[in-house]
Amino acid sequence: MRMVKSSALVVCFVLIGLVLAGCIVKDAYYLAKPAGGPSDKEISKAYNLTVLQQSTAADVLPLMYTPDATSELLSQSTKVLAVQGQKNDGYKMWYTLIAFDEDDLLAKRKYLMIEDEKPKILFTEPWEGMRFDCQMVLEGDVVNKPYVDENTRRVAILKFARQMSSDDIVEVKADNKVFEVCGAMVNQAFQSVLVYLESSPALAARLSDEKGLDFTHISFGRGKIQMLADDNMVTVRMMLGSFTRKWQAIKTDNSPQN
Repeated sequence: MRMVKSSALVVCFVLIGLVLAGCIVKDAYYLAKPAGGPSDKEISKAYNLTVLQQSTAADVLPLMYTPDATSELLSQSTKVLAVQGQKNDGYKMWYTLIAFDEDDLLAKRKYLMIEDEKPKILFTEPWEGMRFDCQMVLEGDVVNKPYVDENTRRVAILKFARQMSSDDIVEVKADNKVFEVCGAMVNQAFQSVLVYLESSPALAARLSDEKGLDFTHISFGRGKIQMLADDNMVTVRMMLGSFTRKWQAIKTDNSPQN
């Protein structure tokens, strides 16, 4: 009787081992298999080629769809045009969003977000990474309000960029709930930087450094951000997780980035 029970236990453990091994092999397969298109360069095309205060919706729309995208959805409101895509069974997702002025219908804000759980950067911790770029026309109190010093102004501009990003996501998230998830991730990244700056306000001076400002993110671990602002426009670049290993600073002439 004991031998029968022992044999049954052995068979049970073997079956459990096979199931676990199967899960591991399946996960390893998804992480190792070729990513396929579209490339990050193709995903970034609409963002790179949209020129604020010049491009119209008619100019932007043909740029929005990327070749070889397995799942890409277009969303729009009265003032926002956006596309969101996924591939590799949800291991990678992205969005491009362009907001237009309601009066002259010219682009006044643009965003690019790419989140990848398998970016093919080996021997890094964490392996996952996220990239977020935005550029927007400054307006309202953030332009006209007097500031105590330049660092206070930089923080106010960063808060403005976070608020505009959240507001523009609201315009399209009803059409595609993934926008809400992506928007929450971007907002969390902004919040991580702002908490860091609140604890050490003088670090805001490093936002314009070519090497970027290093900070800690709750999910991705390491993070880097650069922000360049003049009288009427701000450009922000953030990279999180393993993406920080391929950091690229913003070009001062705002020319297209890869």
